[in-house]
Amino acid sequence: MIQLLANASILMGAPQSGAAGGSASGQMMTTFVTFGLVILIFYFLIIRPQNKKQKEAQKMIAALKKGDKVATIGGVRGTITSVKESTVVIKVDDNAKIEFSKNAVATVIDKKKEKETSQDSDEESSDTEDKE
Repeated sequence: MIQLLANASILMGAPQSGAAGGSASGQMMTTFVTFGLVILIFYFLIIRPQNKKQKEAQKMIAALKKGDKVATIGGVRGTITSVKESTVVIKVDDNAKIEFSKNAVATVIDKKKEKETSQDSDEESSDTEDKE
């Protein structure tokens, strides 16, 4: 009966005294290395790019000035007429001005990029007209 109980621990996967104790520490080291690699992957693929993007957005918001053309997160486009401590007033039409939180500004529209985009679309439309 005692022999059966002694053999039961071997069948359940319990480490034997002696040489098997070293393999348990090897398995633990493998587990720590695996967790370390997962944490590194999360850092470089998720956390670091997000922090970089957040810093760029903060710099853009801090650099807002009167006369900048902007687009908000809601899709409203206009020109900044005044900048306050935490808000900006955007002129969207001749008589329409809207006050937004600075955090609602998604992008500052660069005039050069806007011109290039409109020229590219004009060229594409003329190319399709020529083909027809």
